[in-house]
Amino acid sequence: MRYTAFECMEFKSKRFVFGGASPAPLDQVLKREFPAASWSDVRKLIQTGKVSVNGSVVRDNRALVDVRGEVELNMTRPRATSTSDTRILYVDPHVVVVNKPAGIASVDHEAEPTSLQSEVRKALEVQERRKVPPLKVVHRLDKVTSGVMLFARTHAAQLDLKQQFRAHTTGRVYVAVAHGQVHGATLSFRLVRDRGDGYRGTTRDPNQGTTSVTHVRPLEHFARCTLLECKLETGRTHQIRIHLAEIGHPLVGETLYIRDYSGPLIESSCTLLHAQQLSFSHPVFRQSRQFHVPLPADFESVVNRERARV
Repeated sequence: MRYTAFECMEFKSKRFVFGGASPAPLDQVLKREFPAASWSDVRKLIQTGKVSVNGSVVRDNRALVDVRGEVELNMTRPRATSTSDTRILYVDPHVVVVNKPAGIASVDHEAEPTSLQSEVRKALEVQERRKVPPLKVVHRLDKVTSGVMLFARTHAAQLDLKQQFRAHTTGRVYVAVAHGQVHGATLSFRLVRDRGDGYRGTTRDPNQGTTSVTHVRPLEHFARCTLLECKLETGRTHQIRIHLAEIGHPLVGETLYIRDYSGPLIESSCTLLHAQQLSFSHPVFRQSRQFHVPLPADFESVVNRERARV
C-alpha cells in the first residue's frame, strides 16, 4: 500500500475498529494502535487531517472515539493546506465543531462586521469547493469568550441539538480566572435582561427573570486570583460572568460586570473565560462526541504570570 513520507516511517494507511472498554481520546486510540510512535507524531497525523473516525476527518486530538468506532489512517490524504481553517475541529454533513477565538461574534448580527458563523461557512466553501448553506445556530459564546462551539448544517440536526441543550444533556466545561479567592459552590440566580442600567443582571423577585445555575470548582489559587472550572447547568447569556461578579469575584479582564468590585484590578488584555470542553450526542449517528481545546496563548500567559507571583 502506498504511503507518503512523514516524520515517522512506521505509519502506513490502515483502517481498524477501536476495541477499548470505554470511549477514549483519538490520540490515545492511535498511540495504542501504533505503540512505537511518538505522541508528537501521532498528534501531527491528526492535526494534518490524515485521520478519520466513522468516515469523517477529525483534527481534534482529544475528540472521543466510541467503543467499536471505525478509525482510518490515510497517509495518501493531502495534508491540510493554507486554505484549511484551523478553527474547524470536526465537520461532517450534519454538524461542524469549531474553536472560537476571542474577539469575534459567534453568530451573524447587524451590529457586527463579521461573525464566526459567516467565516466558518466561507472556509467550508473553500474546503468543499461548493456553495454551502448558512450554518444553523445551536448555542452561542460571548464575543469575549474563546473555546469550542457547535453549529448545525441541517435543520433536523439543529432541532435535535437544541433539544439536547434545553434538556441539559450536553456537557459544557469552562475555564475562568476570577479576582480574589473563590471557593467551590453551586451558584444560582435569576437573571434579567436589564438590571436598571441597560446591562444584564440578577433579581430576587421570583416572578421576574429566568433561573440560572453554574457549578464552580477552584483548580488553583493564586495570590490575587483563582483559576476555576465552571460547569453550566443552564446556559443563559453572560451567565458565568454575571454569577462570578454577583459573588464579588468578577472575571479577570471583565469590562461589563465590574461596577461593584472595589478591589485592585488585575491587568489582562482579554477576558479570561474559555469554553474548554463540549460534549453532545451526534444528532444522526447517536454517538457521544466530546471536544477539548487548550487555553489560548494570551489566556495562558496571564495564568503563568499570576502563578509565578509570590
